[in-house]
Amino acid sequence: MTRPTPQPIDPATLPQLARAVIAADRFPQLATVDGDQPRLRPVSPVKTDGFTVYVANLRRYHKTGEIAANPKVELCYRDERHDQVRITGVAEVLTDRPLLEEIWSSNPLLRQYLGSLDNPELIVYRIRPVQVRFMREWALDYHDVPMNP
Repeated sequence: MTRPTPQPIDPATLPQLARAVIAADRFPQLATVDGDQPRLRPVSPVKTDGFTVYVANLRRYHKTGEIAANPKVELCYRDERHDQVRITGVAEVLTDRPLLEEIWSSNPLLRQYLGSLDNPELIVYRIRPVQVRFMREWALDYHDVPMNP
């Protein structure tokens, strides 16, 4: 089997390429650490602002304790061509009430499932990027994406 030859990438297009992959993947994978064991699960971001991603969670979910113990996480997005974006970042509990209200009002599923923004089960994490990388399908060659183009 021959390894596919990926198209060359113009470094100036990396932010645009990365944002396209993020937009195409509805359920990226979130990696956390559980003691000395990595854990991976699909998530459904409730907001994306550039490369900062917001993920809703319930307090009773296991990842709550994992993120509290070690807030270093990674999100992996993939599109139908198998292009990938990896966002390595730090998760923090969002406490900004106006931003929480914006997320709440734009997400009917949250409203239907939880009933109130003040539901004590709700946690929204803001994942602040430390590094963003893009990889063209199976190229095995990651490119650092400028986070503030």
